[in-house]
Amino acid sequence: MVVVSQPALNQFLQIKTCKQATTFFGGIPEVDLSNPEAKTMIVKACQELGFFKLVNHGVPLDFVVNLENEALEFFNQPQSEKDKAGPPDPFGYGSKRIGPNGDMGWIEYLLLNTNPDVISPKSLFFFQENSENFRSAVEKYISEMKRMCNQVLELMADGLGIEPRNVFSKLLRDEKSDSCFRMNHYPPCPELQAIALNGRNLIGFGEHTDPQIISVLRSNNTSGLQICLRDGTWVSVPPDQTSFFVNVGDSLQVLTNGRFKSVKHRVLAGTSKSRVSMIYFGGPPLSEKIAPLPSLLIKDEESLYKEFTWYEYKKAAYKSRLADNRLSLFECATQSQTQTQ
Repeated sequence: MVVVSQPALNQFLQIKTCKQATTFFGGIPEVDLSNPEAKTMIVKACQELGFFKLVNHGVPLDFVVNLENEALEFFNQPQSEKDKAGPPDPFGYGSKRIGPNGDMGWIEYLLLNTNPDVISPKSLFFFQENSENFRSAVEKYISEMKRMCNQVLELMADGLGIEPRNVFSKLLRDEKSDSCFRMNHYPPCPELQAIALNGRNLIGFGEHTDPQIISVLRSNNTSGLQICLRDGTWVSVPPDQTSFFVNVGDSLQVLTNGRFKSVKHRVLAGTSKSRVSMIYFGGPPLSEKIAPLPSLLIKDEESLYKEFTWYEYKKAAYKSRLADNRLSLFECATQSQTQTQ
């Protein structure tokens, strides 16, 4: 066992322990993809919370279990072997440091580009150096994530009553789609007991919103994920190994002119159990212009956001801290004035 001293832990962000409900009034919205009313349920969840659980999704459970086992095998390697796939640029293997601007977390991760046409050197290294089983598991899983994301996005369009039906999904289907895939490993930290006694928690991954269009998360049976409600209350999301959780991203918030809200979330570190999560981030092509869809603007409704390309937003996000409100840079004056009143 690696023993970490208190001074070493002090470099990581700690927060005061708050009352964390495993559920809240109404609970986490659950969407059954086989339900004819799924489109209505998705829109309601995205408007009210920006987050929902997806069941009867059609993803083979063995794809999920195989990849999780392969990921654990990778993360259990000696540090010298894992470091061969890093440091992240931003793709590749990373540990403790999240991004280039000082954010730290009790985490190690692999971040991979999923588009074979724009594959990053670190992603290519990973696919070349790791076992055929790992590569195959990643490819099968990503293929299922793309299918499921497109289905969800098309149901969103149906629920909003806009055409064409692929107005969102075409951005992920594009051959130059800038999507990525992340595998996070939160090692157990027994030294957290001392922190907990002082009424504090250690951050595994700090509070943030996802900049892409949509994110699909799956984790093992270890808790840690929390989402922030509209009133600022943080609540814990009970883990569910057979379901997926869907986040509205910043770009989708802009495309819907704020009807859908990107949800702020974070992960707390644990004392005894290892947590593994896998997230598919569905992003548009770098040159894609992001702005509220005209078909969603009601008569005389003003756009809340200035038009920008995904490249511009991604660049701004990369320069920011995790907790920064990245969208504030692209808000129209009327939106900014409303928020300050």
